[in-house]
Amino acid sequence: KALMQWRGRVMFLRAAEGEPWPDLSDTGLAASRDSWLVPALFNKTSLKALSAGDLSEALMALLPWDLRARLDREAPTHFEAPTGSHLAIDYAAGQGPTIAVRLQELFGLTNHPSVAKGRVPLVLELLSPAQRPVQVTRDLPGFWRGSYAAVRADLRGRYPRHPWPEDPAGAVPTRRAKPRGT
Repeated sequence: KALMQWRGRVMFLRAAEGEPWPDLSDTGLAASRDSWLVPALFNKTSLKALSAGDLSEALMALLPWDLRARLDREAPTHFEAPTGSHLAIDYAAGQGPTIAVRLQELFGLTNHPSVAKGRVPLVLELLSPAQRPVQVTRDLPGFWRGSYAAVRADLRGRYPRHPWPEDPAGAVPTRRAKPRGT
């Protein structure tokens, strides 16, 4: 799973920038198998002798050292929400890099999160306190100004123990429900 996420991150940056990122698509890997797979198979007498670690190392060797640092900076594995939660970024999602996050964890956030040095906004799958999808957005400040009011009206009745401020951009982010009796 970790290798698939790594591959998705590299393929995302290749789609965003092109060269110098290697082509790690299925067809690209099949076309260049002599340069990465054949050395990994050296001295192996069966496929059982090829471990997942051997395959992982062979694929990761396709990424030059200078690009490895850029990969971590421009396509991080996780997004840190204002509450401190680390949310995995799904680079293989069809609509682009995506995170699923509870709405209350983004309170106080006035800028939309992005990757690739701020060039690509993350797709935010906003969730209710029960982890059910509520809305998908690529413009969090626009969501706060626009359709948040309708979402707030709907969810306030279903989740009365959770905070639903009128100004979410100025509110304190939280992972918790309000204490009883408040």
